[in-house]
Amino acid sequence: MSDTLPHYSKEDILDIEKNPFKDDFPLLAADENLHYLDSAATSQRPTCVIDAQEDFYAKTNANPLRGLYQLSIEATQDIENARKKVADFIGSPSEKNIIFTRNTTESLNLVAHTLGDLILHEGDEVVISVMEHHSNLIPWQQITKRKGAKLVYLYPDQEGHISDVEIEKKITNKTKIVSVAHVSNVLGVTLPIEKIAKRAHEVGASSPELLLSTPQTPAQGMGDTCTLDAEGNRTEVKNSTSKKPLPGIKGAVVIVDAAQSIPHTRVNVEELGCDLLAFSVHKIFGPFGVGVLWGKQTLLLAMPPFLTGGEMIDAVTEESAVWAPLPEKFEAGTQDAAGIAASQYALDYVEAVGISNIEEREKALVDYLYEQLSALPYIKIYGPEKADERTGVVAFNVEGIHPHDVASLLDTKGVAIRAGHHCAQPLMQFLGTDSTNRASIAFYNDKADIEALVDGLKYVWGIFHPEDAANASDVCGTSGVTGSGSVESAK
Repeated sequence: MSDTLPHYSKEDILDIEKNPFKDDFPLLAADENLHYLDSAATSQRPTCVIDAQEDFYAKTNANPLRGLYQLSIEATQDIENARKKVADFIGSPSEKNIIFTRNTTESLNLVAHTLGDLILHEGDEVVISVMEHHSNLIPWQQITKRKGAKLVYLYPDQEGHISDVEIEKKITNKTKIVSVAHVSNVLGVTLPIEKIAKRAHEVGASSPELLLSTPQTPAQGMGDTCTLDAEGNRTEVKNSTSKKPLPGIKGAVVIVDAAQSIPHTRVNVEELGCDLLAFSVHKIFGPFGVGVLWGKQTLLLAMPPFLTGGEMIDAVTEESAVWAPLPEKFEAGTQDAAGIAASQYALDYVEAVGISNIEEREKALVDYLYEQLSALPYIKIYGPEKADERTGVVAFNVEGIHPHDVASLLDTKGVAIRAGHHCAQPLMQFLGTDSTNRASIAFYNDKADIEALVDGLKYVWGIFHPEDAANASDVCGTSGVTGSGSVESAK
């Protein structure tokens, strides 16, 4: 399938008037009148990913890990190849640190249930931001209530940025866990993960529960432990009471939701300084139903499994069980093998385009999107006033018109955007609104997509204000604009 990977010049990639990518994406290529601006919800898939998923079912379909025959072995190898690809893509020191889940939501629930149950106690604190997607908020609400811990919120300034003062104020010696988004799915602002991680590791509370013998995984019911070698493989079962700190775990545990950053910018777990990181493959041009959880190996060894059953055990008796080594310990049951196998081709595609090229092209697209929306006097834009401080999205409202009406009318013009609370209702309350429109881009968008959105918004305005329809294009043209938009930042 290498012949389906892109081969374009840097000049073509960076020119947003051109679009060499749409032919690589069958859905976009099939309808030249579609202007898809909802990639923050899910991305489109290139041909190489669709072909890879189909090829698995046509040529390699077998239950991985469960057979010694050739098809099963090949299916297993496809999963391991994808695991290695993901590890390399995010800078993981080992593919054993990569856990496949269904999505970001499941990954974060896994962590909240296992790590939260393990280390949280009454009076402890979990720190998140008010900008979190519900998938990184509700699990922490539930576990803190159950454990008698406190949920603490980081609040941004008027442009959506979290200050150093706020980080120092909220992350204290009571903080056990910090879980934050890398990029907001509403404001598009990048959170200062490195600063947050540094503070959490320096002053956050260490957890006695993360004191174990040299890497082990606990057995169920008998007090035994399964000792693992440096690669995470089981070597022997024994009872052990000696304890020492797990390597690489200091202070509070830092978790990053990278669902909105992974398709737009380089993500390296070592450079971010986090302890766990989650994302969904469908956000980065891969199949639905595949999520990733990365974690420091020694931390994953200390955490109990989330789901139990087949494939995640090493040995079972009538009274107890010993967990399998990483990563199988967290991968109970049959997974979406075809989706996982195809995931590596999505990452191959991104690497073929070049993440730096993607960043440059998308910056130009967001700049143009922000400029054009700002020129419409009836548009309120939420978040940073500088377009170059945004990643992928612009949230906005049309004065006096509900976002659902805006999105429905735009759809009649072939423009697809998101409207609603974007699974971020606490942020909506913080912004003083119930919902917004959201236009989100990927590198397969172009200038024409943005101009279609702007023309569509003029059409929407004209429907509700027919008296303005006749001269709307004179006041707010898509080029040579003289109008002045209203920017409403986070407050």
